[in-house]
Amino acid sequence: MALGELLERLKTVIKTIDEIMQLDNSPLQAAHITPDLRRRFAFLSGGRGDNGSPIIVFPEFPSFGEITDREFHNVLSYLTSVPSLSPTEVGFILVIDRRQDRWAAVKGTLLRIAGAFPGNLQLVLVLRPTTLLQRTLSDILFKMNKDEFKMKVPVIMLSSLTELHSYIDRSQLTLELGGTQAYCHEKWISHRTAIEGFALMVKKMAQALQSFGMELAETVLPNEIQATTALLNTHTSKKSKMEEDLSVTLGQGSQLLESINEPVVRDPDHNMNQDELENLATVQRLLSQLDETERAFDEFWLRHQTKLDQCLQLCHFEHNYQEVSSLLEQVVEKLASFSEVGISPAHADHINSELSAYEKRVCEVLDRASSLACEGEELVKQSHYAEQSIQPKCTTLRSAGDDVSSNLKAKKDHLLKALELHRHLERASKWCDEGIFLLASQPVDKCQSQEGAELALKELEGHLDSSEDNRLSELSDIWSQYEAVLNTQLRDQVEKIFQKQTSMLEMFDKRRISLKKLATKQTRPVQPVAPRPEAFIKSPVPSPAHKAQQEKISEPDSCSTILYETENGQSLNEESKSRHSSVSEEEENLAVLRRHVMNELLETERAYVEELLCVLQGYASEMDNPAMAPLIPAPLQNKKEILFGNMPEIYHFHKRTFLRELELYTDCPELVGRCFLQRMTDLQIYEKYCHNKPRSESLWRQCSDCAFFQECQRKLEHKLGLDSYLLKPVQRITKYQLLLKEMLKYSKGREGTEDLQDALTSILGILKAVNDSMHLIAITGYEGNLTELGKLLMQGSFSVWTEHKKGHAKVKDLARFKPMQRHLFLHEKALLFCKRREENGEGYEKAPSYSFKQSLSMSAIGFTENAKGDNKKFEIWSNFREEVYIVQAPSAEVKTVWVNEIRKVLTTQLEACREASQQRAPENIFQFPPVTGGVVSLSPFRTAQRSMKKGEERRAEPGSPDINSSPKPGRKDSPSSPDHKSKRQSDPTPFGFKGWSKASMSLSASEEHDGYSSAEDPLNSDNEEDADKKLCVGKYMVNIDIEGEGSEDVSVKSGDMVQLVREGENNQWFVRNLSTSKEGWIAASNLISLVKKSKSCQSLNSSEGSGSGNLSSSSSCSETYAGFADIKP
Repeated sequence: MALGELLERLKTVIKTIDEIMQLDNSPLQAAHITPDLRRRFAFLSGGRGDNGSPIIVFPEFPSFGEITDREFHNVLSYLTSVPSLSPTEVGFILVIDRRQDRWAAVKGTLLRIAGAFPGNLQLVLVLRPTTLLQRTLSDILFKMNKDEFKMKVPVIMLSSLTELHSYIDRSQLTLELGGTQAYCHEKWISHRTAIEGFALMVKKMAQALQSFGMELAETVLPNEIQATTALLNTHTSKKSKMEEDLSVTLGQGSQLLESINEPVVRDPDHNMNQDELENLATVQRLLSQLDETERAFDEFWLRHQTKLDQCLQLCHFEHNYQEVSSLLEQVVEKLASFSEVGISPAHADHINSELSAYEKRVCEVLDRASSLACEGEELVKQSHYAEQSIQPKCTTLRSAGDDVSSNLKAKKDHLLKALELHRHLERASKWCDEGIFLLASQPVDKCQSQEGAELALKELEGHLDSSEDNRLSELSDIWSQYEAVLNTQLRDQVEKIFQKQTSMLEMFDKRRISLKKLATKQTRPVQPVAPRPEAFIKSPVPSPAHKAQQEKISEPDSCSTILYETENGQSLNEESKSRHSSVSEEEENLAVLRRHVMNELLETERAYVEELLCVLQGYASEMDNPAMAPLIPAPLQNKKEILFGNMPEIYHFHKRTFLRELELYTDCPELVGRCFLQRMTDLQIYEKYCHNKPRSESLWRQCSDCAFFQECQRKLEHKLGLDSYLLKPVQRITKYQLLLKEMLKYSKGREGTEDLQDALTSILGILKAVNDSMHLIAITGYEGNLTELGKLLMQGSFSVWTEHKKGHAKVKDLARFKPMQRHLFLHEKALLFCKRREENGEGYEKAPSYSFKQSLSMSAIGFTENAKGDNKKFEIWSNFREEVYIVQAPSAEVKTVWVNEIRKVLTTQLEACREASQQRAPENIFQFPPVTGGVVSLSPFRTAQRSMKKGEERRAEPGSPDINSSPKPGRKDSPSSPDHKSKRQSDPTPFGFKGWSKASMSLSASEEHDGYSSAEDPLNSDNEEDADKKLCVGKYMVNIDIEGEGSEDVSVKSGDMVQLVREGENNQWFVRNLSTSKEGWIAASNLISLVKKSKSCQSLNSSEGSGSGNLSSSSSCSETYAGFADIKP
């Protein structure tokens, strides 16, 4: 039902109620004048006259004169308003019963009625007083005063009830007036009150429905889900309240109807009077109109509720449409981001995996879009009021879904095509590498015979035959086949691999020509010509297909050209050309190997950057995602910086800087060392990452099984957990030094070799600094500031014995037969002794800690290089040997490294002290005093001036005595003599300072320490003689640079391999430098201590890095050094 119809019906109900209650004529209600009505001085008996006039009875009421005008007027006004309008228009019949009163009462009543009766009168019947006197007076006085009453209707004075019955039928009169009509005044008042109350309730209900209907009609439909839902709930609540009120009203009307019908129900023969019948009709009419109103409102509400429901459906549809549209836009943007084709097969496969993983999300969005479109179309079918707005949106959703589906398919095809090309390039590159490796691994000696040449040729042919699926076709074919996926980077990659393939095939052609000649024209044994040392490659780039073969070949020849002789012989000129061709081919192969290493560096660098990005986006960023917050356990919350350290900084450095700079050296890989040197400071960011790694590892172990990591790993489709990727930076910084070693091996003698060596040294320095600092931060119990001790130079574990002197007695600390296990930390300013303690746990949690035990200032110590006849022991002492620490290294090599490092620290301190002394007193020159004989202690430090001049003095004055000379072997005091008694000479104070006497160098001064060490003072033997005796013909590795002093002298550099050919005069050795192929003389005094001897070479160790060196051996000869605390100026 429309709102207009409902309102019209409600207006009719209200009008009917007003008519029933005659509110226009008499606004009085029974409830308002109930006390007046109960006085019963007038009432409606329900009787009617012959013409249907209502009868109002004025019963006997002695105190009628006491009734106020207001009461009289209210009661008569109400009584005249009760009957329906048609009877009241005929007029009322008044029956005044004054049989027990006097004439005065009759007169007063008539006068009051004549002056205040509100209705029409038809007849007034008065039952006059029955006493003789009062009846006679009434007859006389009524006739005399008749005009005073001003009645327009007849007033009849009746003497008896019989006369009354002649005017009104007895059935219309009450029992008091001799009639048969039953009348209860209280019941009449109750019914009138109930009927009027019910009518007012119905009117109020109708007005409420009218107001509510207007409110519903004027409601503006909202555009939001929450507002629509709230409005629907509000209206539904109000409607429910209306229904409750209607139910209450109907219930009250039904009860009232039952009360009116009660006499009939009790006595079926009961006849209702006219008033009761009117009351019954009134209540029935009200109930009927109330029922019709309820039905009309229900129809209207159903339409309104349907509209609200459709509005809510529209809001949901609009909201979902906005969400799905946004998701479709995100999908389009995300698909657009898959424009890359990758830089490697792994990268392309990773992108394809990401697209496949994202495809599930795309399908979810497409399903949702399709479902929403179906939902909208269903609303249109149901005649939704907003169908003109819904239908276009459904069409848009269908179209957008189709576009995304086609875009996804195109992206997948695009990436699969790119992946196909990458794999083809990978196979081609691998095939070329295997070919290069095959060329480099064919041994020249086995190819000299016809059978060996044929076998080598067969290997080459077999490799070429395997090129069907591996070999790149012509570039034009590749451009045409893969035009859609080729970008600049991929095009360059194709060109490089094609060039690599072309170079490899050219080398194969050259090798095949040489082998075919050997296999067909060889008539006599072939003499192989070994390549030059600098072109000899010991370990070509490993190839997966030839790893087993590489292990079997001890000295493979790198692409060497085989020289052969024909049947008639070849000239020397042809042999020279062949040698030149061999060198040229070797250089070409080395260039290929350098490019191979460079490609590996770049490819692994790109993959490394991608892996870091994957971790940062897939794990670190997800920790800030509110949707993932419920999956993050409490120990992991706000711990992103601990878990990932400075990985974002590492990623940005490699992505924005290092990778781009490395790519600049693609065409000149031998110069890549410069890139590392330029960025060496930036690479130190790895120290911070490694320092944080134990905390990260501990946090990972606490939360490794949490749902957050599992969900992230599932999304990324990683087979390995996050811990494997957190280890990538540590593995990467280690990988650099391996790649630099490979590049250096294939770049000998070329530009950039020194930069490569410096870069390798710097990277190794970073690794050592990281490793040392990881140990350093584990020290506990040290009260000072470790940073004040200077740079950490060395750290390692040793066995330590302690000895100290109490008074004049020499006592071993606790008579230690078993050594203490101590971890030593050598700083620039101090040496720390710590005890290693293993911690429980796994991984980084099991990292050891170090309890601080003792610290020795480097300015207050001295040391003896060899102790107790053990080449792994050395001594550290202080306070004039009151405290002595005998330190045993794990190996002689470790001991040598530590001794050299300590020597450098003390030498640096001495030079600083010397400079300070020279500034204070230029005359205090540091020099050696003359030696007169006996046993003399060596100065703890040897000046650079003395070492540099030793060789010159020997060549200039071969017969002159040396201050370091001692009696020849066989003398009683010779260190080589079996009768010689071992004595320790370790005066902690250097010679040459002003104020010292010869007594300070006496034998008695050194005999104080007899029995503490088996070491000998170097001054007790001839260094040159010992050097000559210890040196022998053979190969050695040099650890310092030695510049030749004359035209016949040869220069050597650290790392060179030298061969001692023969011993000459004046303590000179004829030396061949195998690294530079130069020969010359070197003074024996300039050859340093023999440190290490391998199968084919021995190592020479230098002193203090000066131009000359002192040769020492691992015999009983020892060198003693002291610190500044023992120097007394």
